[in-house]
Amino acid sequence: MIPKQTVDLILETARIEEVVGDFVSLKKRGVNMLGLCPFHSEKTPSFTVSPAKGIYKCFGCGKAGDAVRFVMEHESFTYPEALRYLAEKYRIEIEEEQPSPEQLQKQDEKESLFVMYSFAQKFYSDYLFNTEEGKAIGLSYFNERGFNESIIQKFQLGYAPDSWDALTQAVYTNSFNKQIYEKSGLAIVKEAQSESSAPRVYDRFRARVIFPIHNLTGRVIAFGARQLHNDPKSPKYINSPETDIYYKSKSLYGISFARKAILQNDECFLVEGYTDVISLHQAGVENVVASSGTSLTHEQIRLIARFTKNITILYDGDMAGIKASLRGIDLILEEGLNVRIVLFPDGDDPDSFARKTGTVQLKEYIKNNARDFIAFKTGLLLEEVSNDPIRKAGLIKDIVESISKIPDAILRSMYVKQCSEQMQVTEQVLIFEMNKIRMNLYKKQSDEDAGELTDKLMEMQFIPQQTETAEMNAWHQEKEIIRLLLNYGDLIVNLPGEEQQSVSVREFIHNELTPDGYGFDDEIFAGIFSHFVAQNATEFVTMLKTDTSSELEKLRDIALEMMVSKYELNDWESRGIHVKKEEDNLNETVINPIYHLKLRRALMLKQKNSKRLKDNPQLTDEEMDEVLTTQKNYEAFIQAISKYLGIVTLE
Repeated sequence: MIPKQTVDLILETARIEEVVGDFVSLKKRGVNMLGLCPFHSEKTPSFTVSPAKGIYKCFGCGKAGDAVRFVMEHESFTYPEALRYLAEKYRIEIEEEQPSPEQLQKQDEKESLFVMYSFAQKFYSDYLFNTEEGKAIGLSYFNERGFNESIIQKFQLGYAPDSWDALTQAVYTNSFNKQIYEKSGLAIVKEAQSESSAPRVYDRFRARVIFPIHNLTGRVIAFGARQLHNDPKSPKYINSPETDIYYKSKSLYGISFARKAILQNDECFLVEGYTDVISLHQAGVENVVASSGTSLTHEQIRLIARFTKNITILYDGDMAGIKASLRGIDLILEEGLNVRIVLFPDGDDPDSFARKTGTVQLKEYIKNNARDFIAFKTGLLLEEVSNDPIRKAGLIKDIVESISKIPDAILRSMYVKQCSEQMQVTEQVLIFEMNKIRMNLYKKQSDEDAGELTDKLMEMQFIPQQTETAEMNAWHQEKEIIRLLLNYGDLIVNLPGEEQQSVSVREFIHNELTPDGYGFDDEIFAGIFSHFVAQNATEFVTMLKTDTSSELEKLRDIALEMMVSKYELNDWESRGIHVKKEEDNLNETVINPIYHLKLRRALMLKQKNSKRLKDNPQLTDEEMDEVLTTQKNYEAFIQAISKYLGIVTLE
């Protein structure tokens, strides 16, 4: 249990732009910050962070909240786990008891998997440094690769003993949940041979050096393991199977160690293997990640795109491997990123080159040898086709297909011009071919998106349920009043009339709407209003940010959206131009929408009252007088409020 005073300290200390900035590249836009949403795929930023209000809002997928909720959503943490993460980030000490093995078993399965992998990592690292076998085999291998002790500890490298069940016995000795252990993929379960015998459980990783794979926040989620003996019956590398915390297509080796350097350098180096990443880090190049020998996926590319739009791929001299990976690079172009290629000399890969050169030479080589991908691909394939016109035609289509995947029209046109000169083909021919490809892609995408778009529109919550005519529906006025309440609730307005009275926006809205029954028809707006007036603004905003109950989910998302502006004005003040803001004239900003809402409601009620008279010709004299008096009162009210607003009401 985390004490309340510690929770309050964490909430006060955590800065939303810093927390989100660890996962998303943010750019300043007015008073807010903007970036690509980490919760859904997008190429145009719609993810807005408000440092002043301490909240984020994506205008694409609707996700919203504060620093705690962001960590919960992004890392699939519980509320206490998110608080612990922020406490560690801001070095806030939490005084609580260490959970016992029995308590760990009761935690949810995902957290138990994290705990299990953390235990396994410590087991392998301890075995590497503190056993004769580990030092003689595992540590000597890392030393031969040129890794110093500091880098080994940084990447938490380890060694799995040459034993069938060393880790299994350690897990059982420490009273971990056996089912979780078997689900983790750290063990292999062999079915029982007979009803009288038990299933056999043994270690997945044996006699191999261990490379822990971390998620963005640095928690171990899987392992890669390399054999040290040339056994043709066994693969050189084996990885953990996918689990609830590890998805191979969404993971990049080294991302937790590289993300800050990627943001600082606005560039990500992409390599193939674990040792490439580690060697480059040791050489002082930290903005590097690896795809771990797998083909690049959209998810991995989007993960990089959250930190930078510039990717430089570092290749060894293996032409066959390069050609096999060209398809993956097309995916990078498709995601709107800039791609460059660095080719190391024959016989060298990033690992070996980094080990035999110094940091300065390595960085200079990368800088001087980085080539644009389209030019690189064109030059590479031109060497193959020679003067064969048929093969050259195929090459042209291949290159143009890569260019067609680039979202930016200006960049596409520049590449077309460059390839026209390099391949000696007119630009018009390339443009014609490219347009054909893009048209086919567009048609295919349109067909796929049509169904999804229809479903999404049906699910949207901002479409009002129109029970009255469009003229009488006050949904937009209700939404505007709630927006004003949330953003300016504690500011002061001057009441209209001869007596100069001043009240808060909150009091004015409450006093105007509640006594006369001019409430909110929309359930969400009514819920926000009732919660807001029942507590002070600080308590209400804190509740919105931290309450994770499903009952408040729709209310919270809509409220937070209205608290973050989707658009920001440029800084005209610095140019000597004063732009009037809403808060500069709160009377007009707040009072007019309230009166417009009351006017619409009065018109609606007058219409219903008139219908009562028309539909009931047999009313008694007393009932007739009541209807007419009510009608007269509505007309007087409508006339007075219309005069104040300076409008003419047509009936």
